[in-house]
Amino acid sequence: MALAVQAAFLPFCLPDVGEEEIAEVADSLRTGWLTTGPKTKRFEEDFTTYMGSNVAALAVNSATAGLHLALEAAGVGPGDEVITTSYTFTATAEVIRYLGANPVFVDVREDSLNIDPEAINAAITPRTRAVIPVHFAGLASDMEAILQIAKCHALRVVEDGAHALPATSGRHLVGTLESDATVFSFYATKTLATGEGGMIVTRNEQLAKRCRVMRLHGIDRDAFDRYTSTAPAWFYRVVAPGFKYNMTDMAAAIGIHQLRKLNRFLLRREALARRYDEGLRDLCLRLPAHAPDGEVHAWHLYVVRLNDEAPISREDFINEMTRAGIGTSVHFIPLHLHPYWRDTYNLRPEDFPNATRAYERVVSLPLYTRMTDEDQECVIRAIRSILSRPRRSVIAVQNSRLLEEA
Repeated sequence: MALAVQAAFLPFCLPDVGEEEIAEVADSLRTGWLTTGPKTKRFEEDFTTYMGSNVAALAVNSATAGLHLALEAAGVGPGDEVITTSYTFTATAEVIRYLGANPVFVDVREDSLNIDPEAINAAITPRTRAVIPVHFAGLASDMEAILQIAKCHALRVVEDGAHALPATSGRHLVGTLESDATVFSFYATKTLATGEGGMIVTRNEQLAKRCRVMRLHGIDRDAFDRYTSTAPAWFYRVVAPGFKYNMTDMAAAIGIHQLRKLNRFLLRREALARRYDEGLRDLCLRLPAHAPDGEVHAWHLYVVRLNDEAPISREDFINEMTRAGIGTSVHFIPLHLHPYWRDTYNLRPEDFPNATRAYERVVSLPLYTRMTDEDQECVIRAIRSILSRPRRSVIAVQNSRLLEEA
């Protein structure tokens, strides 16, 4: 039976932006504050309040910038080693190279696809300076084990929380743990979206001070403070060779209202995840890991894995979903398979068996708060139709392709 194609394409993700965000951006345009200004400061204050802990929140123009700043402030430098997972986006590792340090890649746990603490422990050398755990898909890594390892070896911990707002670990929000810093992403697809942007959260006052200086050219005073002073305040000092990583008020204006909606967004994401669980549980799929009892999964992504009984390859599954008018994605192509990381560090797929095997099977399904129940039902129906086909028909198609190629 041929799969019906939707009249309109259902994208993999859409941001959920309302009139409140639009009005706040318009207000910024009218006031003339387009770059870092009062809205950025307000967003940082609101974010600190949301965290509900004694933390500093520093807005930046991307999570990549935030990771770079946090590692630099933590003292990572040339020749150091930083342990992280291969199962992540390249930004996690590239910031290590920015500082002249070397990433040491380790495998993930087979169930959660989060970094394996035992692999971290085995990879520590005298050159190891820090660890970057990545909270994959919105499920927190085993932070209790990771922080204990870091404490035993005097390592810094910078959490890549790009997927993790508002996940919990040990019944505490990610961002309020004992790590040196956590960095969140506000990219257009994230649980809180400002288009581009991110936030560094830390309880370390010295680290916060260094990040604050380095995010804007190493200047010891914020431009906002200088430009709003009622007294002459033109003088400033460059105290370090910093970066251009500040957030704009345009992005912060969106973030202010996205943050207010975050708990409502979470409830909708949880509901969508439950509906996927119910609609797909009897198929030849491995469904994503859930958070332990009492913990919160942010559900940034809903990632399924085709099992060995699937009647179709992962690539053909994605193509069939596209034909059905449904967008999907793959998270991630592990770094050990990319030419730069593979060749620079002599990485082999067999060194990362869990990450390699997962990559060959994973598909990220649409999961965003603007999805309607009807949208999701279309996704479920399409998946059920594709995976209910007899396996022999797929083999016949493959044989046909071989004959054509011959």
